[in-house]
Amino acid sequence: PCLRLHSHQRVLMKTGLILLIIGHLNFITGALVHGTVLRFVVDPRDAISLQYAVANAASVISALLTISCGIAALVLSRCLAPATLKWAVFALSASSSLGCLSCLLGLAVSIGLTLGSQGRALLAPCTIADVALAPVSRECPFDPTRVYSSTLSLWAISLLLDLMEIIFGIRCLLLTLDLLRLRCCCGRAHRRKVTPGPWAQH
Repeated sequence: PCLRLHSHQRVLMKTGLILLIIGHLNFITGALVHGTVLRFVVDPRDAISLQYAVANAASVISALLTISCGIAALVLSRCLAPATLKWAVFALSASSSLGCLSCLLGLAVSIGLTLGSQGRALLAPCTIADVALAPVSRECPFDPTRVYSSTLSLWAISLLLDLMEIIFGIRCLLLTLDLLRLRCCCGRAHRRKVTPGPWAQH
């Protein structure tokens, strides 16, 4: 029915717009974490800092997938006819949801490791013994008195954004599945209407 199609268009447009906004916010958060902290602390020989880098890179990639899914959903909401675009939104929403789920788990592990080690990997580049004197010293590339709380805060924000990306990604996935099934059902109903029965030949 036309009313159902118009309803799908409105919901798909809102979902795509939300995914677009959340994806950009998550991308900015991941870029901030990398630019302010991780580019100083990543050491291939340290397992914790390497895990930080992998989790943050995965978060940025999943944010890009979410942005792509939001753009595709907005385009699909303008015209529901192309089946190729429907399958593209289906693939993007599925990959975005799975990617965000893996990022959510990775960020949870990062937060747990940081709390468990009291930020040892974050403070590894600071060679000065007294952390309170580090802001006025040239031996630390950042302010260690704030890096612990700031990084945990950014990770918590990214964790929340990943959770929202999963929710709206699944919603977009279900909408696309409904559109694909709707088209199949309409096509079968149309074939049943136009195909004459055996009695029509007499």
